[in-house]
Amino acid sequence: MSVPIAIVEKVTPGKACDADRSLTELLYHTEMASKVASHLPKKYMGLADEEYTARILAAKAKLGTKLVILGHHYQRDEIIRFADFRGDSLNLARNAAEHPEAEYIVFCGVHFMAESADILSGPHQKVILPNMSAGCSMADMAPTDDVLQCWDELQAIAGVQGQVTPVTYINSTAALKAFCGINEGAVCTSSNAKAILAWALKQRPKVLFFPDQHLGRNTAFAMGIPLDEMVVWDPVQPLGGNSEETLRKARILLWKGHCSVHKRFTVEQVREARAKHPGIKILVHPECTLEVVQEADYTGSTEYIVKTVRESAAGSQWAIGTEINLVNRLAKEHRDKLVFCLDPVICPCSTMYRIHPAYLAWVLEEMAEGRVVNQVAVPEQIAHWAKVALGRMLATV
Repeated sequence: MSVPIAIVEKVTPGKACDADRSLTELLYHTEMASKVASHLPKKYMGLADEEYTARILAAKAKLGTKLVILGHHYQRDEIIRFADFRGDSLNLARNAAEHPEAEYIVFCGVHFMAESADILSGPHQKVILPNMSAGCSMADMAPTDDVLQCWDELQAIAGVQGQVTPVTYINSTAALKAFCGINEGAVCTSSNAKAILAWALKQRPKVLFFPDQHLGRNTAFAMGIPLDEMVVWDPVQPLGGNSEETLRKARILLWKGHCSVHKRFTVEQVREARAKHPGIKILVHPECTLEVVQEADYTGSTEYIVKTVRESAAGSQWAIGTEINLVNRLAKEHRDKLVFCLDPVICPCSTMYRIHPAYLAWVLEEMAEGRVVNQVAVPEQIAHWAKVALGRMLATV
């Protein structure tokens, strides 16, 4: 490997990793081990909505300040109603860190978000993901072993070796955040991707950006980097489907990954919205394709979308390209404006949707009885290096 295990061993003196474990094994083991799940007991299945509500509220009351519930913007309303805080993944992880009195942090989101909360929270706090099958298809498109193989191949090319800074979107595993920490890279969010990409290009002339090619492409293009200086790395192809010469010339190496929800939005949908509603504003997330982003009026993160609609004038009209639960919630909360989703076919984030009130009731009642199920715990060495990568991001922005 290009990074020796000795670097990881420096994290906690006296608690070094096994000397014979390679970096690949360490990171991959972390990715798999933190997804061990307990299964929902049958007694929680098929209850009436009113019973789920009563049981959740009773467990919340019993736990009091020992509990904080975090709800991502993409969660269904049946979950958001119980959240103490709602927001995007990084802000929610910060919310957890800002409440050290809470012994239990229940993250109603997906797995990588719970990992980030565990990394940023205190050692006395336990982070719980109600349903451990709530993953992220985008994050899953960049398995640890594939990224490490890519890194080794890049380091073997003359003119590329030592010239690449890795940057991972926060929608990735803790193992890949740690990989960036070890290799002098950083994490980014959709709101600060431009600042982090600019920082990375000052460190070295090339950037490996993963796992979302569209956020990377849209950000680099907005910075004035031409498309012919960007290449896509396909992990199932030798050299990612590129020649050595192409990789030497490229400045931005984009991992072949995407968000299944945001990829659904099309230029045709944008044009149809404009035809039906003259003067409407098109607001999309930067995980959409370059063509859609170029056709839109505004592009920004989930928090940017929320803020833009909230601060817009009464009577304004918005066609939005992002997850349907958030769009519907914005429409309900801003009835003085026209707000609708660009995609006429309702498409929620299927993995977010796996956080059902049945799972929330179950984990809360277990905690109320002193038992913890579905805890997400990132190993200390990985958490250290992931926090290094997050720290570089926070120091830059």
